[in-house]
Amino acid sequence: MPLPHSPRPHAISLIGAPTDVGASTRGAGMGPDALRVAGLVEALRASKLNVTDLGNLAGPPNPWAQPVAGVRHLDEVVAWNRAVFDAVGNALSAGQTPLLMGGDHCLAIGSISAVARHCRQQGKQLRVIWLDAHTDINTEATSPSGNLHGMPVACLLGHGPAALTGWSGQQAALAPNDIAFIGIRSVDAEEKQAIKQLGLQVYDMRHLDEHGMRNTMTEALHGVDENTHLHVSFDLDCLDPLEAPGTGTGVRGGPTYREMQLCMEMIADTGRLASLDVVEINPALDVRNRTAELAVEFVLSLFGASTLVR
Repeated sequence: MPLPHSPRPHAISLIGAPTDVGASTRGAGMGPDALRVAGLVEALRASKLNVTDLGNLAGPPNPWAQPVAGVRHLDEVVAWNRAVFDAVGNALSAGQTPLLMGGDHCLAIGSISAVARHCRQQGKQLRVIWLDAHTDINTEATSPSGNLHGMPVACLLGHGPAALTGWSGQQAALAPNDIAFIGIRSVDAEEKQAIKQLGLQVYDMRHLDEHGMRNTMTEALHGVDENTHLHVSFDLDCLDPLEAPGTGTGVRGGPTYREMQLCMEMIADTGRLASLDVVEINPALDVRNRTAELAVEFVLSLFGASTLVR
């Protein structure tokens, strides 16, 4: 069961990574500024949180090239993730809570690799909650598109391109039981086999329909304790595109607004949230910045906002 809520983080560092090098659709690179326009900084400060916006990282432009050996834009993805890895690592070393504003989901490679390295140095157990319509466990051998935003989990488990594995100090930043997937509803055939072989904890939409968000999150958070570093990797396409149209890979049938709010509040209730990715907001596909505004609401809930004091 989740732990009683503990004090909120002393300092949150916002790190923008404005790139869509891992994606197939232009626009996710505008995500960090969409979150700023939606009032993320002001909303967090209004919640009495200490927030520093570190601005946007720099990296190579998107060449929009064809795949090479099953992967698109490998050099560019490596460069962006190295910048993310360094920035997230620096924030953690300074005792801050890094909030990575993407950008596409390939950036989780650098972010979570830095978190995994930090956890080993501190003797902490890492638990990742992956909120997404997709499991992102393709490899260069199985990906239909070669887009690296479909491969970050494979890389973090040590099965991706060599240039994107081993960053945490060992081949795999994560073990299969370190990550739980919520809201999954689009999985490629080869990914289904990988999920089964690796024994990954995947709570797909059927599980949510049958058991509800409360029971699902109770399962996903089981074992979280005082020694746990909880990382949330939040892809906005986890939501139904009717709620969040501003994403490049929307899939119908996702969690409702209220279900996602409950998910976020239960994570907050553990008091162990220590790092966060918010990715795949594409303002070019959005309606009046609705998706970024939703993201701000959910981030506030992750950091303890609730209707009543609980």
